[in-house]
Amino acid sequence: MSARVGEEADGGEPNARQRDVLDAALSLLVEGRVALTMASVADRASCSKETLYKWFGGRDGLLTATVRWQAAKVRAVPVPAEGFDAGSLRESLGHFARDWLETITGVTSVALNRLAIGEASDAAGTLGRIVLNNGPLAMRHRLMPVLEAGRSAGLIRFDDGENAFRTFFGLVVGDLQIRLLLGEAAVAARRTIAEDAARAVDQFLALHEPGRPAAMPRGIGPETAQQRKET
Repeated sequence: MSARVGEEADGGEPNARQRDVLDAALSLLVEGRVALTMASVADRASCSKETLYKWFGGRDGLLTATVRWQAAKVRAVPVPAEGFDAGSLRESLGHFARDWLETITGVTSVALNRLAIGEASDAAGTLGRIVLNNGPLAMRHRLMPVLEAGRSAGLIRFDDGENAFRTFFGLVVGDLQIRLLLGEAAVAARRTIAEDAARAVDQFLALHEPGRPAAMPRGIGPETAQQRKET
């Protein structure tokens, strides 16, 4: 039996008809006028509920596949087996950062995040968990091979991959998502995506250049680290 859409670790690749269904689900989420149910998606996508249950298993499976489909717009450049140099690293990080900014400033991502936050206080709400697992956590999964390749090639230095990813996340995304959730128009942010991505990559590479001491874990400054060493 073939796997349901969204069961694979990175979501798999839906076929054309399944993509139509996922786009229909996204449009319902963005519009917000009709609750997202198997029936409403079946009606919007002009397919049967039986087909949806076969593909997704239920509403949670459909939500997971929908969020993964949106997150799939952010892809890391494949890491070459040989010849991974400073230019390759910069290109990979820049490509990833641009895709990430393009995605999170889109109306769909903003709507998904607002809905997830709105459901967070509901014990039965699952969208927040789905967005977390298939948003930031999925981004980490996709970016880490690039960071590890850069470290293996001696192009960047870091002791902890999670801290390195959090640093990159902070430099690329910053407070942008919060501003968008609070109503700031995305037009201005989208105009400067290329420049913002390039600046974030420059800052990340400067922080993690090989000759520089590894970045401190978040919340531990030089004075605190020295105090801990003395005790």
